[in-house]
Amino acid sequence: MRVALWLFVAAVIVAPLATVVSLGLGGNHIAQLIDDDIVGAATHSVVSAGLSAVFAVVLATVMALLLDRTDLPGRGVLRLILLSPLLIPPFVGAIAWTGLLGPSGLVNRVWAERFGDPLWNIYGGDGVVFLLTVHSYPLAYLIIAAALRKVPGDLEQIARIGGASPWRAMRTVTLPLLRPALLAAFTLTAVSNLADFGIPALIGLPERYVTLSTMVYRYIQSGTVDRPLEVVSTIGIVLLLLAVLAVFVDRRLSRHSRQLDGPVTAPQPLPLAGARILTGALAWAVGLALTGLPILALASQALLPAPGVPLTWDNLTVDSIVAAVTAPGTIVGVQNSLLLAVGAGVVCAFAGLVIGVLTTRTRSRDNTSLDLLAMLPQAVPGLVIAVGWLIVGRYTGLFDTRWVILCAYVTAFLAIVVQAVRAPLSTTPTSLEEAARASGASRLRTLRDVPVAMTVPAAATGGVLVALTAVRELTMSVLLVAPGTQTLGVSIFNLQQAGDYNAASALSLLVALVGIAGLGLFAGTRAGR
Repeated sequence: MRVALWLFVAAVIVAPLATVVSLGLGGNHIAQLIDDDIVGAATHSVVSAGLSAVFAVVLATVMALLLDRTDLPGRGVLRLILLSPLLIPPFVGAIAWTGLLGPSGLVNRVWAERFGDPLWNIYGGDGVVFLLTVHSYPLAYLIIAAALRKVPGDLEQIARIGGASPWRAMRTVTLPLLRPALLAAFTLTAVSNLADFGIPALIGLPERYVTLSTMVYRYIQSGTVDRPLEVVSTIGIVLLLLAVLAVFVDRRLSRHSRQLDGPVTAPQPLPLAGARILTGALAWAVGLALTGLPILALASQALLPAPGVPLTWDNLTVDSIVAAVTAPGTIVGVQNSLLLAVGAGVVCAFAGLVIGVLTTRTRSRDNTSLDLLAMLPQAVPGLVIAVGWLIVGRYTGLFDTRWVILCAYVTAFLAIVVQAVRAPLSTTPTSLEEAARASGASRLRTLRDVPVAMTVPAAATGGVLVALTAVRELTMSVLLVAPGTQTLGVSIFNLQQAGDYNAASALSLLVALVGIAGLGLFAGTRAGR
């Protein structure tokens, strides 16, 4: 079993990443990339990823403190509203916001009618940073809120007894203890935003704001360079080094941070007193602006026959929605997305379960290496993984098939299940396994009956999360796509690039509504329990 696992990890993780490095180092394309302004593209990528990560962490911290540490009115519903961008693909959000703040967007049209000039053109670098922030703060919130719940409430009470005001106790006690979570949230969001493709392509390129991800896409699709795989592998090495550097800095800083095991006394909600109504109104206004307005913009674009048509009752029609849903490309995209998402969820659930159990419940010198390799893709941009499988696919017969996209999904999302399985096992004593062994069970049966049985629900949950993540993925899919293998995300992106904005908005609206409905269903299930 261990040999089979090593072969699996070598095939889906080591092979694509090693291929990117070897092919990128084998060709000398630095001069050509410098002529094509790779320095500017790298600067744009680092600046947009870094700034958006900082803004996302700040916004997520304010959210966590307000929703989990105060008596803000309507916290439960507001939390769901603010988390909804997590289930809306970033490129769908980009399409929605262009309907609001594009040159002919709804908000800019209304503003220009009253004041003569548009409010803000979202196209360009500032729009890329804004949208990366909007679509990454929910992930940062989940990390920070989980750490906030572990801060002992009695420490804040001691500060209060010592004469500190509630806000000073939060500033001097709670926030310093959140430093490791803040660093982890920053690193994760920065690495994720570094290789995002949809937002820079839809928002940045119209204003010639080129990032490394859009540069790779241009080389692959345009055929304007010789040996494009070597060229994009060189860019992949740059992205890989930036990701490794971010993780290294995070690890170095986290070594000097202090973490506590868990709460001793439940924290008391901080009363907002006279500011409760005003703070609640501001929080609800921000939440509805970030989630409700883009959905309304998508709906208005989807229900109009063509861009620029006035929004009146007489002009509303469902023709764009019907045409988009019944188009052959959409049907193929939905079928491929469901097949690939379910396939990736099943493979990652099974492989992650076995890896998590073996590395935590068996003794072997290679456990650490196996665990590190399984977790490595979490710190690697999806763009690098896609380039790796683009190269491997040419030598394995997977090129131009849907299966190369499935392999890329497994590489990128396997760590999700491994983490989900390791979490309960790391806090569970081994006494049950010892009892099973004392009763005469073999080592294999002990593993099957105790840790595997215990963590099957966690692996299944991780598999569902992988499937939900794969459905909304675009960065890897758009590089690996071939005729007949397009996913739903690629279909929407192609419609937008072809200028069929109403059909793209119609499909985006349906995807966004399904994501929000799934979040509401999940919240209702948790509440029922």
